[in-house]
Amino acid sequence: MRNEKRKGFMSFNRNNNGGFTFRSGPSKKQTKSYSSFWDNQNNDIDVDEFLGNEVDKPKGKDVVALAGYKRAISNFVNIVTEQNVPVVFNSNDESYTDGKKVVIGSNLNDKNFDVAVGLALHEGSHIKLSDFDFLRNLEFEIPQEIYVLAESVGVFRNEVISNVKSILNYVEDRRIDYYIFKTSPGYKGYYHSMYDKYFYSKQVDKGLLSSEFRIENIESYMFRIINLHNKNRQLGALKGLKEIYSIIGLGSISRLESSKDAFDVAVKVFNVILNSIDKIESETENEKEGNSASDENGSESSEENSQGGGNTISDEKLEEAIENNSIGDGSLNDDGSDTVELSDRQKKMLEKAFEKQEKFLGGDIQKTKMSKKDNQSIKAIEESGATYENVGSDIPKDWRDDRKVGGTKCLVVKKLTKSLIDTDQFRVCSSWNGDSYGKSSWRNDKTNFVEEGLRLGTVLGKKLKVRGEETSLKYSRKDSGRIDKRLLAECGFGNSNVFSQTFVEKFNKAYLHLSVDASGSMGGQCWNEAMTSAVAMIKAADMAGNIDVVLSIRSTHCPSNSNADVPLIMVCYDSRTDKLSKVKSLFKYLNVSGTTPEGLCFEAIMKDLIPGNNNQDSYFINYSDGQPYYGNREIYYGGHQAEIHTRKMVTQMRNQGMKVMSYFIGGEYDSDRDKKAFKNMYGNDASFINATNMMQVAKTMNNKFLGK
Repeated sequence: MRNEKRKGFMSFNRNNNGGFTFRSGPSKKQTKSYSSFWDNQNNDIDVDEFLGNEVDKPKGKDVVALAGYKRAISNFVNIVTEQNVPVVFNSNDESYTDGKKVVIGSNLNDKNFDVAVGLALHEGSHIKLSDFDFLRNLEFEIPQEIYVLAESVGVFRNEVISNVKSILNYVEDRRIDYYIFKTSPGYKGYYHSMYDKYFYSKQVDKGLLSSEFRIENIESYMFRIINLHNKNRQLGALKGLKEIYSIIGLGSISRLESSKDAFDVAVKVFNVILNSIDKIESETENEKEGNSASDENGSESSEENSQGGGNTISDEKLEEAIENNSIGDGSLNDDGSDTVELSDRQKKMLEKAFEKQEKFLGGDIQKTKMSKKDNQSIKAIEESGATYENVGSDIPKDWRDDRKVGGTKCLVVKKLTKSLIDTDQFRVCSSWNGDSYGKSSWRNDKTNFVEEGLRLGTVLGKKLKVRGEETSLKYSRKDSGRIDKRLLAECGFGNSNVFSQTFVEKFNKAYLHLSVDASGSMGGQCWNEAMTSAVAMIKAADMAGNIDVVLSIRSTHCPSNSNADVPLIMVCYDSRTDKLSKVKSLFKYLNVSGTTPEGLCFEAIMKDLIPGNNNQDSYFINYSDGQPYYGNREIYYGGHQAEIHTRKMVTQMRNQGMKVMSYFIGGEYDSDRDKKAFKNMYGNDASFINATNMMQVAKTMNNKFLGK
């Protein structure tokens, strides 16, 4: 096949995790990815379709999805390794050779996720189990007699090192694969996906059964060795191959406990190879003599025929034989043999398949690089804790047919950061908004809502300071409690009520979640007034000291690689983790955009909405200027169905002990339908107020907070 001498064949890469499972063929096609077992977010939703990857795919990457993939892969790796192993995207700044981190490609989607997990797990397992210090000094661990023996057959030092490393790579992979399969059997599917893509090939099956790679040279041995796990292996194809198979001992690979043990096996295997091959120089001469002899006879033996004559069979017949496990019964060829000749086309295909295996074992796996800009965006997404959550599973896909329910993804951003703003990934928080802060046309009165809100909040907060105070009342002449020393003298006169009791009176701790509609229709005065009111309550709560306050905004977001918006809810402030200075520095970048997914957003953060502490007063305050509406290819969210779903989420909040108050913001309300729908969603205590009276909301909450 390839008769040229190959220098540096299958060079070893310390961070390469190529290898094989103890399988000889691909797994059956899966209806769901292996990841669906672990991640219920993938269930029943075609992520590729959802992200717009089928046709007319927009340019760019969905950095939120990529951050989610990276986070999931990191979890897998950390579970397997029981270490905090960094997982990073491939970039110009990353190295594959330090043995300290796992590098993944940026071309990730739902279809290739299992393969990426398999590669990452394999790299991570090597970080855990392989001795990289030993591997770096491998050249000096090879016995001198191996170098001497190799030179006697025309194999020199660099080739010895390269090939010993290659054999070690195979054996080490087997050792590590077995460990993971034994300790983490649930991850087998990911490994199978990886090998199906990068290693398994029907062409290799055919090559093992063919007359190819049957000349005793290093190339032939390497091809046969790296496929010893394959059920079509031909141990009689080369001298010493049975002995090599026994030395490696796939069935007892667990006996190898270290990289040093695997190295010792590799050296023994290479020693057998060196004792089995002829001198390379004389091998060339023998080939010439063989060619001359065949010319004299006018023909070649079927085993040496490289042109596809002799027992050449079709792909279909050979594949059928492999599939039926009929290899070895002498029925493959008419002459009762199982060795076949490959056609020229089959040889070329085998060569490519073998090269693919070489690249895999040599660590030459192409991993798409991440641009500096996208990498920065992903880091910002990770800092923000952004994730996709499944919502609306009971909502119809089409308003015309409520029998087919859909479900979609909602983007939850758990923390607003300056780095997130600088990415300009989200229309509701973008740096360009801040550059013209106070000058934007949508602010009718040019009022700085942050400064105005802080000013008004200071006024309200002065009243709320009393919430942090405790009132102590001491009562004497009680029949129990602590002894009042002043009354001890009365004990002699038969008075037993010489005890005192102290009662401490204080306000309950409070939790307040402010949720502001950031849809496009909220622009102008409505947005300005709503945010002024929200900032005022944040400031007042900060002054009170025993009120936790969270502010979130609701809108939609269009991923870079999608044509469809997804619901978005973003937590902009959380007094439990943020300082008030965040309001001053970052709120100026907040803006309105998109539609009104209301209940879908509530559902996405339901588990975070409701505090776990029952010893506190909990409030949910909603600002909105219209009825819910949203739609994409997965769901129709509008009209009566959206009202029912929003009411369901609000009811769930109330059942958990939250007091829900909702304010419909606008000017004149002439539509009875709007009022009825709003009260249907939020209850009879829903209020309709003019944007200019938004501060009344803060004053109302102030009074509630002062009630014991």
